[in-house]
Amino acid sequence: MKFIYMSLLSATMLLSSCEDDFLEKEPYASVPIGSAITTTEEMQAAMNGVYASLRTFETFGRNIPVLGDLLADNTFIAPTNSGRYLNQNNFTLTASSAEPTEMWNNLYETILRANTVINAELPNADADVVNQLTGEAYAVRALAYHELVKFFATPYTVDPSAPGVPIVTVYEQNAEPARSSVQQVYEQIIADYAKAYDLMEAGAAEDASYMSKYAARALQARTYLFMGDYENAKAAALDVVTNSGYKLVTAANYVSYWKNPTPVSNMDETIFEVSIDAIDNNGSNALANIYDQGGYGDILATTDLYNTYTEGDVRLGVILVGERGNVKPAYIVNKYSNRTNPSDKDDIKVIRYSEVLLILAEAYARTGEEDKALEILNMLVVERGVAPYTSTGEQLIQDILVERRKELAFEGHRYWTLSRLNMPIARTDQQPASARLIPVDDPRRIQPIPQGEIDANPNVVQNDGY
Repeated sequence: MKFIYMSLLSATMLLSSCEDDFLEKEPYASVPIGSAITTTEEMQAAMNGVYASLRTFETFGRNIPVLGDLLADNTFIAPTNSGRYLNQNNFTLTASSAEPTEMWNNLYETILRANTVINAELPNADADVVNQLTGEAYAVRALAYHELVKFFATPYTVDPSAPGVPIVTVYEQNAEPARSSVQQVYEQIIADYAKAYDLMEAGAAEDASYMSKYAARALQARTYLFMGDYENAKAAALDVVTNSGYKLVTAANYVSYWKNPTPVSNMDETIFEVSIDAIDNNGSNALANIYDQGGYGDILATTDLYNTYTEGDVRLGVILVGERGNVKPAYIVNKYSNRTNPSDKDDIKVIRYSEVLLILAEAYARTGEEDKALEILNMLVVERGVAPYTSTGEQLIQDILVERRKELAFEGHRYWTLSRLNMPIARTDQQPASARLIPVDDPRRIQPIPQGEIDANPNVVQNDGY
């Protein structure tokens, strides 16, 4: 397909010119996009390439977790900075801005690689192996589409008939697909997660750096939440809580959990993460580098966020109090502390068990089961050193949202909570004056479709305001 071909061409040019070359453009354990897969070994190699594509700093390696907080009210760019993410901090993106282009290109590359696995035909191979790998590919494809429709389209809860993103399920170099509706994209995501769940066996993943049956189910619960489909969100989240075997990390182990650089294999907290190690990492473009004061250290937590935590909350253990230029005190994010670790680097948590509990609590609260909502919410907060809640009604929902903000801070979720609930973004004087209140109808809340895509494919229309 023409626009995907152009995306990959521009991605190659961008990646070859950046400071840290993306060494896995065609990973040594991968197969070329669009190539036929003939053995399970080739299928595994292709799936390795799918996972490698998630690692880039343009997507999960940095941009996605950073922007989910920076575009909202959790973080801001310090006055003393290296010049990164200023357009996002100021809400001054254009169709030629680098980050939307990089994200679009890389997520579609992930989709193309996943399609190679999904469309493989191996009738004489071990069916269990083929099903597992195919299920993993479906789950990653769904994840990539969800990020695309989140960043580049109107929220489902606002207008499901709005233009979404092009749906691509087969490799056709000269195709020029139009943008499917937001609803159609979400239907594709839900179907992909369902297929992944059905194909994979429980417990098949070696560790949390591989997609698993219940990772697909947890991510499907997240998708239903974004759709405002609280009954299905509740059913999916409850399946994970009841049947998966995952558990919360304890208060005593909370800080050490975040210091651990290796993929989690004991089912504590992490359901799916992107593995980044001493060899395969983003170098100075690592997520840790944008927060660590020994790196760029550009992004700080807002005072407003810091003040939501109460004394004794173990989550304060990953926020340091220091200085950054004339910002005193500066609240320094320390969830990613392995920037200089020569043995391994910080993995990127894509979904954790605590998020599933928060999805379940919110779904219970919004469907009239307040006692169950409180039970689930308090299961989380007591383990974080917070007094149990006793609230009801709208206050209970607000308490769940506050705990969601605190628990998932610096993992890229806050902006999407405000978006799916169609809430204004109310920022403080730590952000630029021109970008302190972003109302719900502000077109800047949706990222621009890259100009290169508009130029390459006449069927792709630009978002309003660009």
